[in-house]
Amino acid sequence: MMSVSGKKVLHMDRNKYYGGASASICPLADFYERFNMGTPPAEFMNGRDWNVDLIPKYLMANGQLVQLLIHTGVTRYLEFKSIEGSYVMKGGKVYKVPADGKEALTTSLMGIFEKRRFKKMLEFIQNFDEDDPKTWNITISNKPTCAKDVTMEQLYAAFGVDHNTIDVTGHAIALHRNDDYIKKNCLDGIKRIKLYFDSLSRYGKSPYLYPLYGLGELPQGFARLSAIYGGTYMLDKPCDEIVMEDGKVVGVRSGEEVAKCKMVICDPSYIPEKCNQVGKVVRAICILKHPVPNTNNSLSCQIIIPQNQVQRKSDIYVCCVSYTHQVAAKQFFLATVSATVETDNPELEIKPGLDLLGPIEQKFVSVDDLMEPTDDGICNQVFISKSYDATTHFETTCLDVLDIYRRATGGDFDFSQVKHTSLDDEQ
Repeated sequence: MMSVSGKKVLHMDRNKYYGGASASICPLADFYERFNMGTPPAEFMNGRDWNVDLIPKYLMANGQLVQLLIHTGVTRYLEFKSIEGSYVMKGGKVYKVPADGKEALTTSLMGIFEKRRFKKMLEFIQNFDEDDPKTWNITISNKPTCAKDVTMEQLYAAFGVDHNTIDVTGHAIALHRNDDYIKKNCLDGIKRIKLYFDSLSRYGKSPYLYPLYGLGELPQGFARLSAIYGGTYMLDKPCDEIVMEDGKVVGVRSGEEVAKCKMVICDPSYIPEKCNQVGKVVRAICILKHPVPNTNNSLSCQIIIPQNQVQRKSDIYVCCVSYTHQVAAKQFFLATVSATVETDNPELEIKPGLDLLGPIEQKFVSVDDLMEPTDDGICNQVFISKSYDATTHFETTCLDVLDIYRRATGGDFDFSQVKHTSLDDEQ
C-alpha cells in the first residue's frame, strides 16, 4: 500500500522466508523441525509438496483484504480457490450454514417455524440500505421502529428468532468472536451479515477464498509488486535496533549498517517492550488422510463452534484445506483448530474442534501471545501491528492494517480507488 502510494519502502525480515508469523513453511521437514518433531514419516511423500501455514486464514470474497489486493495489483501474482463449505456446530453436530433464503427454509439446523423467522430476518438485512430510509422500518413491541437506532439484541427480538439462530447468525455469519456485540448498535452486525452474503454470491459455495500454495503467497506477491514501485525487500536481515533521536525514529540498525527512515511499521516481535500482552491463542495444525467428517466430503471448509455451544467466552474455529490447494501431498488434508485461551489447559479447550476432525495422522500444537502496541505511534512514527487473533479469516487483521495506514498517513484508505469489484474483474 505504501509503495503503490509513492512511498520509498525498505522491507527487512529477520526470517529466511516470506510472511513472518503468517508464513507457509516448505518443505515439510522444516515444519517438523520448527515444532521439534523429528523427521516426517515416508507416508507423507515428497516434503516439497507441502506448504503449511503457521496461521491459516481465509479471505472474504468481497472483504477488505480482497479489495486491497485488487487496489495494489497483487492479484496478478496470485491464484485463488473457493472454499467449498461453511459450517457451524450446534448441539454437538455439524450443519451447513444456510446460503440464502431457500436454504434457510430447507436446513435441518432449525425447526419449521424458526426457519421462516430466520428467512424473514435475512431478507430484511439483505434489503437494508443505510442510505434508503424506506428499508429501515421494523416492528418492536407492536411499534414501528427505525432499525438504525436499535441494538442487535432488539433486532433479533423483532423477528422472534431463538438463541440457536442467534448463535448461527452472530458467530457463523456475522463472524463475531463473542457475544459482546449483542448489546451494541445493530448497524455493524447488519454490515457483517451483508458482507457474508455478498461474498457468498461471488463464487457460490462459500464466502471464503484461499490462495493456491498457501498464505505465504500473499507476502511474496506484495514483495514483487513493491519492487516494481521501487521498494527493496531483504530476507534473513536481522533488525538489531530501532534508532531514535529526540523521541522519533530516524533509522533501523542491522549489524554495523543503519538504514535511515522517517517511519517504521513492524509487528510486535520487533519491539516487544512497546507492547502489552492481552491474551493467548492456541492452535493445533493437524494432518489428515480424509475430509473433515459431516462436511459432505468437502475438500476444504470452515466450521465455527459458537461460544455458547461449548460454554466458553469466545468461539472455536476449525478450517481445512487440502492437496487441491497445493498445500499438501496427494490425498492429504491440513486442518487447524484455534481459539483464544481462557484456562491454564489450552489444548483441552480446543478438544471440541479436534473431536470433529476424525482420525489425526499428526498434530502440531502451539500457544502464542496476543500482543498490542502501548501507543498509536503518531509521536515517534513507530507503528506496531497487533498479533494475529484466533479467527480463521482476515477481516480483523484488515481493520488493523487500515488503522495503521490511517495513523501513518493521516488519512483513511480510499476504497473508491478500487476500480474492480472482484478478482474475476481484475483478471
